[in-house]
Amino acid sequence: MVTTHNLGFPRIGRNRELKFALEKYWKGEQTEHALLETADTLRQQHWQDQSQLDWIPAGDFSLYDHVLDTSFMLGNVPERVAVLAGSELDSYFRVARGRSPADKSACGCVHAGEMTKWFDTNYHYIVPEFSSETRFALNANRLLEQIRQAQAVHSQVKPVILGPVSYLWLGKSKDGSGKLELLEELLAVYAQLLNELKSAGIDWVQIDEPVLVMELPEPWKHALRQAYYQLQTTPVKLLLTTYFGQLQDNLQLACELPVAGLHLDAVSAHDEVAKVIDWLPAHKTLSLGIVNGRNIWKTDLTATLDWLEPVHDRLQDRLWLAPSCSLLHVPVDAASETKLDREIHSWLAFAVQKLHEVAILAKALNHGRESVAGMLRNNQAAIVSRWQSSRVHQLPVKARLQEVTNALGNRRSPYHQRAIVQRERFRLPLFPTTTIGSFPQTQRIRQTRRDFRAGQLAQADYRRAMQQEIEHCVREQEALGLDVLVHGEPERNDMVEYFGEHLDGFAFTEFGWVQSYGSRCVKPPVIFGDVKHAQPITTEWIQYAQSLTSKPMKGMLTGPVTMLNWSFVRDDQPRSETCLQLALAIRDEVLALEQAGIRMIQIDEAALREGLPLRKSQWNNYLDWAIRAFRIAANGVADQTQIHTHMCYSEFNDIIEAIARMDADVITIETSRSDMELLDAFDRFQYPNEIGPGVYDIHSPNIPAVDSIVQLLGKAARRIPPERLWVNPDCGLKTRTWEEVKPALSNMIAASRQLADQFAAQAS
Repeated sequence: MVTTHNLGFPRIGRNRELKFALEKYWKGEQTEHALLETADTLRQQHWQDQSQLDWIPAGDFSLYDHVLDTSFMLGNVPERVAVLAGSELDSYFRVARGRSPADKSACGCVHAGEMTKWFDTNYHYIVPEFSSETRFALNANRLLEQIRQAQAVHSQVKPVILGPVSYLWLGKSKDGSGKLELLEELLAVYAQLLNELKSAGIDWVQIDEPVLVMELPEPWKHALRQAYYQLQTTPVKLLLTTYFGQLQDNLQLACELPVAGLHLDAVSAHDEVAKVIDWLPAHKTLSLGIVNGRNIWKTDLTATLDWLEPVHDRLQDRLWLAPSCSLLHVPVDAASETKLDREIHSWLAFAVQKLHEVAILAKALNHGRESVAGMLRNNQAAIVSRWQSSRVHQLPVKARLQEVTNALGNRRSPYHQRAIVQRERFRLPLFPTTTIGSFPQTQRIRQTRRDFRAGQLAQADYRRAMQQEIEHCVREQEALGLDVLVHGEPERNDMVEYFGEHLDGFAFTEFGWVQSYGSRCVKPPVIFGDVKHAQPITTEWIQYAQSLTSKPMKGMLTGPVTMLNWSFVRDDQPRSETCLQLALAIRDEVLALEQAGIRMIQIDEAALREGLPLRKSQWNNYLDWAIRAFRIAANGVADQTQIHTHMCYSEFNDIIEAIARMDADVITIETSRSDMELLDAFDRFQYPNEIGPGVYDIHSPNIPAVDSIVQLLGKAARRIPPERLWVNPDCGLKTRTWEEVKPALSNMIAASRQLADQFAAQAS
């Protein structure tokens, strides 16, 4: 009989219950007990949602981030946090966001842990910190408690833990010491953990080693061998889990490691299934991820069965079925979408539906296709409906793509010539200050948008309310003394969703929330068809904002690559083609802004790096079409128009040359949590254009001090000519409050002026 299981379930709840509980706790509006009670309730609901499976996971739930959970379970807590008074939860949130509810001081208490993207997803994890002094000590209480709770719900519970080698790979050494030097001590703690899990009544443990889909140096391959040959003596069965890509040169290694089972992402690595079956020893279980855990389209169950049945004939009871990866990356339940277009709704499967698909496939293999004949017919009807729908393809969009040439992506003059024209036009001071675009989204703003969407507020009243919010934002920026202003984006719900709502080819959910980090959730649009720009989207709001001030006003847009990577994208054509459609649509909006008199336009590409293939050998192909798309979107403007872009919370050092090829006049980029680590790239590469390294960590409620900002900017000025340096936060300010934003920006501006004075004094 085929066995079914799941690698992980969304944590946030159908109605984002975890988000709201966390934010109330952080504000001091509810107790730790109430927060943990919400977490318990959610876990119970999630296990019920997975009850049709043979095995349910435990330990996949987290209050903030599962990598941070692993650090605390292993006793790897940064010294700056470990020495502070408070509970374990206080320490946990201090690492996550720089402050716990116990910290009342407005200046904050500690530097938050660095945050970056989880492989090639939009999920962010807190980077483990290592040094030669790092020591590990097991604290598995939270995991063991979740296991006890799960065992009361289901007879077969499979704990989920991050593997030791991937944990080391994902972390950073703070003193230059080798991370692999910590492996031996770390393995001793893992062995202790696995023994405790056995004592808790556990037979199978899912141990995730996603690094196996990456290009690994030989020492890291040796580390995997060392780890699992050492852990094979522990009394539990290990299901070694990989996802997000192919094993390629690691295939033989993965098959030969001494574990009881191997999970392969059969969506990303479909072509490797036969090879893995050939290589896998006859005593091992093979788990296949046969439902896409990262996108929301229904699985073609008939086509899947066509290739899966011979696999089952060969493996029999050794075959397990699951989604390709954790369902953390998709919304909870499509049944909640009662207002979505019925045809498009019929094409979708969220987490609950994906598990149902797994169960259908298992039943078909165990009892024959006739046992699920009706379900297969319904599924096939939905698949055919989508492929044949006239709403998916638009001939004018296809025709326009055929007319695209590389010349569309070239500015009229090189940067050094444009810079002269732009400096003369804008006359900005040394170290000009700006922000990334959004300002606090207050309850009043959100309620106004809700009332307008619900038809409870007339168009004229809505426009008047948004104009009032824009004016408030402009006046606050002028009072602070910022050099380049933004309109604050009160009319926007999300930087991707807002633009998608104004383009053809997009659909939108009500409850399709996905966790990005901590309590931050996003609701990715669904790109189901060809994308087209119908009419100007932002010009009215930006023109109004510019009319209120004599200072430069940036028009704010989301770039094509970020629109692509932060949406659920159609899978019936190459992503590069969809990205080019998006580029042409954004190009139309850029030109509309320029025509409306806006001479600074920011095109955010926060997700550029996120789309990189996990294997470096495949990067160039992606970067070629992604950067081409940005250039086509951005570069139709005159020399006097200054193009900005923004990137955040990824590792950019290794693609800095590619970023330079984008040829944006100004790039703003996150560097505050990583202590300007990005600047190391400029020791070997002379970035040619202007850059604003983010000096204010907006994902923490802490207020940055003037001295700390001056110190960060000083590091930047030693590598980048001061006349090409901007000063800005590291991301948008929509999630912060005005009470936090105003003092932080005031300090940022003061630091900029202080540094400008220092350089002026040196010049004289």
